[in-house]
Amino acid sequence: MPKVDVYDLKGKKVKDIELLDSVFGIEPNEAVVHSVLVNYLANQRQGTQSTKTRAEVSGGGKKPWRQKRTGRARQGSTRSPQWTKGGIALGPKPRTYRYTVNKKERRLAVKSVLSSKVAEKELTVVDKLELKEIKTKTMVRVLADLKVEGKTLIVLPENNQNVYMSSRNIEGVKTITANNINIFDLLKYTNLILSVDTCKKLEEVYA
Repeated sequence: MPKVDVYDLKGKKVKDIELLDSVFGIEPNEAVVHSVLVNYLANQRQGTQSTKTRAEVSGGGKKPWRQKRTGRARQGSTRSPQWTKGGIALGPKPRTYRYTVNKKERRLAVKSVLSSKVAEKELTVVDKLELKEIKTKTMVRVLADLKVEGKTLIVLPENNQNVYMSSRNIEGVKTITANNINIFDLLKYTNLILSVDTCKKLEEVYA
């Protein structure tokens, strides 16, 4: 079992905890991580782009000139794709890009990234992540005391308005709850901060 240090909000080590091998100590599967990430990004696409076909643009009801003996190419409508203000041939239409991947693959991808964070020492565990008031300066000081720099993802066991509001204006910092954890955020943010309760919750869900 991987053993990690647990800190208080002042950056002082208070104890050690052992994390489950089945969640934080597996061999990362890069292929599955990539597959799940592509699926996540595809599911975020709106697919609302649209162009008008020749049947949807206005005008063009009359044949512009007769079929033969004009010396010009035959035309049936001024709203054919080759005409100015004509319809678009084979243009995009509203569609869904959504597809699903196996639940086991999604879970394996999350566990793979969590294990990578532990192996690369990008995981910081705190005993409790609670603030008495909403204050960005306090959250900045907490991150400095924990020696966490750069893009940071804070995962809480449940909603905590004080922590969320205090960190939302800090550049490169995002706060989510354990039940909203996803592969995109785990890969986007270099540092990961979990409370002891969050670790337990993730172990209950992913073990």
